[in-house]
Amino acid sequence: MKHFSPAAALAASTALVSVPRSVLNARPRADGSDPKAMIAALNKAFEEFKAAHDDKLKSKADDVVVTEKIERIDAAVGNFQTAIDDLSAKIAADKAGGGVIGDLPSTTPEYLAAFKANMRHGTPNAALTKSTDGEGGYLAPVEWDRTIINKLKQVSKIRQNARVISITVAGFRKLFNDRTLGSGWVGETASRPATTTPALGSLDFVPGELYANPAISQQLLDDAAINLEEWLAAEVEAEFARQEGIAFLSGDGVNKPYGILTFVTGAANAARHPWGAIQAVNTGAAAALTGDGFIDLMYSLPSEFAANAKLYINRASLGAARKLKDGQGNYLWQPAYVAGEPATLNGAPVVEVPGMPSVAAGNIAALYGDMEATYLVVDRIGVSVLRDPFSNKPFVHFYTVKRVGGGVYNPEPMRALKVAAS
Repeated sequence: MKHFSPAAALAASTALVSVPRSVLNARPRADGSDPKAMIAALNKAFEEFKAAHDDKLKSKADDVVVTEKIERIDAAVGNFQTAIDDLSAKIAADKAGGGVIGDLPSTTPEYLAAFKANMRHGTPNAALTKSTDGEGGYLAPVEWDRTIINKLKQVSKIRQNARVISITVAGFRKLFNDRTLGSGWVGETASRPATTTPALGSLDFVPGELYANPAISQQLLDDAAINLEEWLAAEVEAEFARQEGIAFLSGDGVNKPYGILTFVTGAANAARHPWGAIQAVNTGAAAALTGDGFIDLMYSLPSEFAANAKLYINRASLGAARKLKDGQGNYLWQPAYVAGEPATLNGAPVVEVPGMPSVAAGNIAALYGDMEATYLVVDRIGVSVLRDPFSNKPFVHFYTVKRVGGGVYNPEPMRALKVAAS
């Protein structure tokens, strides 16, 4: 199966977006082997974006053409950044390709036999055609690609940023100390009354069960030109990752993980943790993101957690955040300048998370903090795969089970950005 090519995706995406010629001319080579060119193109596109956006702000006119131009360039900037992120994550992607796919007709016995018979003995027809096998059709077979192009399944990046542990038992319990030990200053002969004693709380992380049970006929498994078992295993893996990502964000805990968004102040599990909820900070606008809102969000996080803090936001919201400036007129969003490094917003690394709520009144549009110190993923060791050719003959079922749980184990290293005026 061919691997995803970030540069090819970039070329396709920029072809769909009409951006200034100076930006298009900076595109990297199609083979994706020049990350420096990609970074240079990204920075050039961002300069075009800033210039167009600044012109609109200066004119103060609601020009539909200018607005559309800014949105096209903004989309191109996002495409460049996504391509660079994907290239960094898939730096060892397969570069093999080209050549002829499948068997050449000239080397296949039945094609040679038909060809020789026609050439030596002739046929009743006046000419060879490809419409009938015996009259030349064998010489023009329909070729097909031995690879499969997959429809996009967006997978959340919560797991790769969270803390992940594996267990061999039914569940996991974590204890919490509220650190309410009391103390006080006293004189030499003053009495020493009892002080408060710390209390312990606990939180259970019980894995839910995720399953898939696809079926393929035995004959298709035997005769298919591709390895269907490997293909199906990859499909199950991608689907499990997608389902996990949804649950890690918004799961209700019923036979699935508790989503991190459900622990935010005012959400369903705000009172579940002994230490309380993830604190929310308002954007300062009823239905929009603001630069001050992001700054307030980031500085509300204790400095002890700032070193490993990242901003978690979806792609559409990031497009809106790219237009924001600080008090000195500097854009908060900055592109990656080095391959392998993420883009930043107000200095914080940005992680695009599909499934995060979009910008709308009352929504949690972004999370900011140390995800590894906040969210715990609990894997019950082992993915169970049962190959079952007996239950539903002539089909072979691939019954796959994975047990995984999750939830917030420390709300303090995370903050949430709520779209609200106050």
